[in-house]
Amino acid sequence: MNLLIIAGVIGPQELIVILIVVVLMFGGTKIPELMKGLGKGIKEFKNASKDDDDPTKEKDKDKIEK
Repeated sequence: MNLLIIAGVIGPQELIVILIVVVLMFGGTKIPELMKGLGKGIKEFKNASKDDDDPTKEKDKDKIEK
């Protein structure tokens, strides 16, 4: 589905209902733990993608190993 279509369908009232349902399902104490884990995962993904994008690091590693 197109992201613009989804953004047009979900309004502020729907977001509030979704947040209330999430709080009821997970409880107020579990949400910070979930967000902390999500943040760590995103940070690791960014670091891994940054390392893959820089081909000069591989050349430097080869020089150091020899």
